[in-house]
Amino acid sequence: MRAYQSLEKTFARLNNLDHLSSIVGWDYAAMMSKKGSGSRAAAMAQLDVMRHEVITDAQLKALLQSAQSETLDHWQQANLREMKRRWEGENLLPAALVEKQAIVHGRCEHAWRSQRPANDWKGFLVNLNEVVALARERADRLSQARGLGRYDSLMDQFEPGTRSTDIDRIFGDLKTWLPTFIASAQKKQASEPVITAQGPFAIEQQRALGLEIMQLLQFDFDGGRLDVSTHPFCGGVPDDVRITTRYREDDFAGSLMGIVHETGHARYEQNRPNDWLAQPVSQARSMGIHESQSLSFEMQIGCNPAFMRLISPLIKKYLGDQAAFAPDNLGKLYTRVKPGFIRVDADELCYPAHIILRYEIERALIEGEIEAAQIPEIWDAKMMQYLGVDTKGNFKDGCMQDIHWTDGMFGYFPSYTLGAMYAAQYFATMRKTKPALDADIEAGQFQFIFDWLKTNIWSMGSQLETDALVTKATGEALNPMHFKAHLQARYL
Repeated sequence: MRAYQSLEKTFARLNNLDHLSSIVGWDYAAMMSKKGSGSRAAAMAQLDVMRHEVITDAQLKALLQSAQSETLDHWQQANLREMKRRWEGENLLPAALVEKQAIVHGRCEHAWRSQRPANDWKGFLVNLNEVVALARERADRLSQARGLGRYDSLMDQFEPGTRSTDIDRIFGDLKTWLPTFIASAQKKQASEPVITAQGPFAIEQQRALGLEIMQLLQFDFDGGRLDVSTHPFCGGVPDDVRITTRYREDDFAGSLMGIVHETGHARYEQNRPNDWLAQPVSQARSMGIHESQSLSFEMQIGCNPAFMRLISPLIKKYLGDQAAFAPDNLGKLYTRVKPGFIRVDADELCYPAHIILRYEIERALIEGEIEAAQIPEIWDAKMMQYLGVDTKGNFKDGCMQDIHWTDGMFGYFPSYTLGAMYAAQYFATMRKTKPALDADIEAGQFQFIFDWLKTNIWSMGSQLETDALVTKATGEALNPMHFKAHLQARYL
């Protein structure tokens, strides 16, 4: 096993560099001063080059080939598969491209922080054009070597094995019934009055509430923390998970459910297979699987009326007692269907429409069918088509609202709706064993849920490929009908 053991040492070194990159990235988003942007982008680019140099070492190819003939257990075989996958992806990209991407992405993201609130599409487009050009170059290199479409080659980095033909099939079906569901839910809710919560809500009290909810959901505070950033995210490493949210004094609901969402990501990270944390096999299988954890927490647990009955006293404790905080009304607040501008604020029914829109735009962009300058016009048309929302001239609440494209993360957006579908399938499976699951949630008894997730998802890392992982957990590969049944039961 000498070749395999040498590989483990190399990938443990890579893991240490990944650790540093993740913490530096968190600091860049949450703590860095405005003047630090240029030098930090250069430092992060240098770190990316160092990681690239480790994995493109000429000796690794021979070691990967030799390890194939060594006697390995199931975990080691899976680890070798993931090593090879990462090695292939990195070796197709020259160091100069890796370094340039880091610099251009950092510059675009930092400028976006001020350009978005200023509604400055023209200024943003200058940097975005550079990001797109590099993404296309990356896609060209990957697609030519792997025989994939340009967009598929980028999506494969987030959803290994998933192709745009799969997404077209899933989203194509979704588009046949989602508009009817949205309209029917709005019609139903029109006769169900809801009381709006009256602010202001002090940020300090919102934070305290969020921390108590995280504790309720068993976040390990000895291995993580909560902070603030422009765009909520989960970062860090398994023993030091960093999650962020953003607060508004006139609206507590968004930040609270954002915390619940990111706590789902964090619990996954904190429970990855401990013996393999330095190796690729410990990583989340895909971003769709990762999003399935955040959406298990946010949508399957957090927006469940049973959870609202549980947390109603906590909300009153921190934000004051008012009629809006009654359990039934909270349930209505968190399941209100109302098409709007912002993806991260979208209700559960409208959210997939936001994802379909982004998927269709970014796929056309990477394939060269459209240019970045055309995005606002196409965005406006699709927002009207899918949600009936007019975004003309409103770039900050339209095509500039997400951080993903500034960071060159083309191919990520489908993961969100795939994650929602996986989450619905998990909970449909759990309810077969435990039909009274809602009673447990209302009582604050989450151990059955968390044990199921840990056994079937968290502790598995990337030992199994996606379809095999989901089939082992639920008895079948992804079946979007569970998502449809969940939405129908909750909203109609």
